[in-house]
Amino acid sequence: MKLDTHAIRYLTGEDWRVLTAVEMGSKNHEVVPTTLIVQISGLRGGSGVNKCISNLAKVGLVARVKNAKYDGYRLTYGGLDYLALNTFSKRKSVYSVGNQIGVGKESDIYVVADETGARKVLKIHRLGRISFRTVKANRDYLRNRHSGSWMYMSRLAALKEYAFMKILHENNFPVPVPLDQARHCIVMTLIEAFPLRQISTLTSPSTLYAKLMELILRFASQGLIHGDFNEFNILVHEDTQEPVIIDFPQMVSVDHANAKEYFERDVKCIKDFFKKRFRYTADDDGPFWGDVRRVGKLDVLVEASGFSKKQAKELEKYMKEVAPLTDDNEAGDATEGGEGTEDDGEGEGGEEEEEGDGEEEESERAIEEAREPMIGEDGKELLDALGNTRIS
Repeated sequence: MKLDTHAIRYLTGEDWRVLTAVEMGSKNHEVVPTTLIVQISGLRGGSGVNKCISNLAKVGLVARVKNAKYDGYRLTYGGLDYLALNTFSKRKSVYSVGNQIGVGKESDIYVVADETGARKVLKIHRLGRISFRTVKANRDYLRNRHSGSWMYMSRLAALKEYAFMKILHENNFPVPVPLDQARHCIVMTLIEAFPLRQISTLTSPSTLYAKLMELILRFASQGLIHGDFNEFNILVHEDTQEPVIIDFPQMVSVDHANAKEYFERDVKCIKDFFKKRFRYTADDDGPFWGDVRRVGKLDVLVEASGFSKKQAKELEKYMKEVAPLTDDNEAGDATEGGEGTEDDGEGEGGEEEEEGDGEEEESERAIEEAREPMIGEDGKELLDALGNTRIS
């Protein structure tokens, strides 16, 4: 889906409270009962909540699910986008949203700016956007767990990427500077460079090739394997031809069971690309897995920084069982529908039937487990400037 900030300036404080209530209720419900939304939002009178829900549904921030056994709504990716932007606005990380500069299978990239006009990059993770076609085949992965939604996986992907980018930047690896992270979004510095896949000629292919192979070994020496080291995730400065590495949700430790396989795949991707694009083949067949000499423990530091082993396993299971079953050609067909659709990233029909029983018993638990603070009356003032300035 495309990020549309037009409606953000028109949301009232009550609208923000209700939208946040739907998000909080989603921790325990695929489809959040309207009664629970009223309870969590803390607004007086159900009629006011219903009006807010109607306002949010009209702009696609929440959606009613077809054939649900009870009256309820679910958060859409659009609603999650708005909540993330709200957080960035309060932290003064983002003031305005500009043009889309990139789109991946499961992420969107935008140029944004802060109050000083400094340009940055906003990366929005959208896991499941093109994977919903495979949900039925992989239903066992998402069944019987409230947290196993695409939005939850997108949050984990953003959290992991931010943690890895932060630790890599602090250790002088050529990566963008991570500036902020909220929900499924990351704000980072804008790199004035081109993706390697867009470069047709190089003054010295051997020099860049050597630098990339050196980076693969350097990652491994610090206990890390990129896992997707290819022409799509390597930026190259036009003047210096220095590489910058991006996209880290699939990064793993050298102690991972498949670390050798991922390492060799990264090496092969670079070899194959340089041979095909630049007609360059190195004299040396390496580097090899046996060349790796661990001298650091950045993989351990990342886990200590807030991305736990449990979260890593959950995200890895998604990457292993769902993501590989998709292909690039599906990307154009995966769109997020509006109200009442099923293809909106969370997958999809049938899950909500499991949530219908015992909703009253879970109401208190939903409130107790929710950790995000609710938006106050100043929500509109905090965001009404967002979107006023377009970066062309």
